[in-house]
Amino acid sequence: MKFTKMHGIGNDYIYFNCFENNIENPSELSVKLSRRRFSIGGDGIIMVCPSDIADAKMRIFNADGSEAKMCGNGIRCVGKFLYDKGIVKKDSVSVETLSGIKYLDFKIENDKVAAVTVKMGKASFSSSSIPVICETPDFLDRKMNVNGTDWICNAVSMGNPHLVVFCENIDTLNLEVIGPLFEKHEIFPESVNTEFIEVIGENRVKMRVWERGSGETFACGTGACAVAAVCVKKNIFPHGTPITVELVGGNLDITISENFDVTMSGPAETAYEGEIEI
Repeated sequence: MKFTKMHGIGNDYIYFNCFENNIENPSELSVKLSRRRFSIGGDGIIMVCPSDIADAKMRIFNADGSEAKMCGNGIRCVGKFLYDKGIVKKDSVSVETLSGIKYLDFKIENDKVAAVTVKMGKASFSSSSIPVICETPDFLDRKMNVNGTDWICNAVSMGNPHLVVFCENIDTLNLEVIGPLFEKHEIFPESVNTEFIEVIGENRVKMRVWERGSGETFACGTGACAVAAVCVKKNIFPHGTPITVELVGGNLDITISENFDVTMSGPAETAYEGEIEI
């Protein structure tokens, strides 16, 4: 089967054209192909499929085989995949996800997509939408004791669950130890993606992420959106102004509207094309 290795600021997936091919067991395939030393390597696989309600549909499977509802870096690459391969030759497309239809606008250079802006939908702070088990309607500025340390935490849904944790000196954090403890914490029945952040300037924040099903990754688009939304909610940054989120793999620009609609802009890149026997 032919595949395309793509990444959005280092958040890398293996992409399959399911307009042409059918994958019968994507969960098992994702586990097999994501191994970095023994296979292609990646944070998972993404299937680019036909849709009855949008220009295309994306299905995302993490490296552990679990299916994700949404992937911000992945959907930018899906847009590039659709345009560059001539599947949908428009400079604006719609993509169906398990978190609803998302709308993408392209920056075109030399007839290739160089950058993508995605209307990510609305950030939700409702406890039930995340979900998180608590007695309050939201989970903001709440203290959690994890690995013997008290952390100030804020939960938000971007169609998938996120926990934004304010820290100092995030480069020194041992995410291999604390990441799984947050991900599998009992108050998150569907587990949670965890963003460890440090405000570093005006409309600028630094972030590391532990993604459920994948571990620490170079970038997480929905995570960057969640971080920006929490910063605006806490009046750290204003509505309507682009917020630069610095991740290990690069930067994303996020804008939060007055009603917490989220827009994300960033690059999408093709690493290489290949073929593998499955």
